[in-house]
Amino acid sequence: MSNGVIAIVAIVSAVIWIAVSRESVKPSKEINSRKLITLLFAGSVSALVLTISLFQSLPF
Repeated sequence: MSNGVIAIVAIVSAVIWIAVSRESVKPSKEINSRKLITLLFAGSVSALVLTISLFQSLPF
């Protein structure tokens, strides 16, 4: 992947994790569990993509 795509994925990932943290600080009656699970899944996938691209760019 190019550096531009990786930078965009990193920014989107940061925004997703900020949304996860904002959702999880709400009182338990106001938490939308479907939204929280979706955000956690999207954040995990984006973190996995970033991790794989990082390891691919390391010289062995």
